[in-house]
Amino acid sequence: MHTDTLDPALRQGAELFNRGEWWEAHEAWEPVWMEAGGERRHFVQGLILLAAALHKRWHHGSTGLRNYHKALAHLEPLPDLYGGVRLRQLEQQVLQALSQDGMYPQLPVGAPHP
Repeated sequence: MHTDTLDPALRQGAELFNRGEWWEAHEAWEPVWMEAGGERRHFVQGLILLAAALHKRWHHGSTGLRNYHKALAHLEPLPDLYGGVRLRQLEQQVLQALSQDGMYPQLPVGAPHP
């Protein structure tokens, strides 16, 4: 999936996420999260938690659901399209990946980030 419509600060993490390198995506997004405030902080925190949930599922045998539900608390108040990412579609893909072997979600991108 093309990441050129994303917020530029999130692109590296998005590319890692889309390759299934969830821990590395988490690490790439962390500096963005540390600098962010308000809705943007919740958005990036949600992405980090989704990546952590997938990492735990595939590398530690955990269901990852605890981090998934924490992520929802950050993402659900945001509009469906935020920061160039279609959040509801992403949430659904991650939930499926946590319960089905062989599922690797991709960050669903939408309109360009302003």
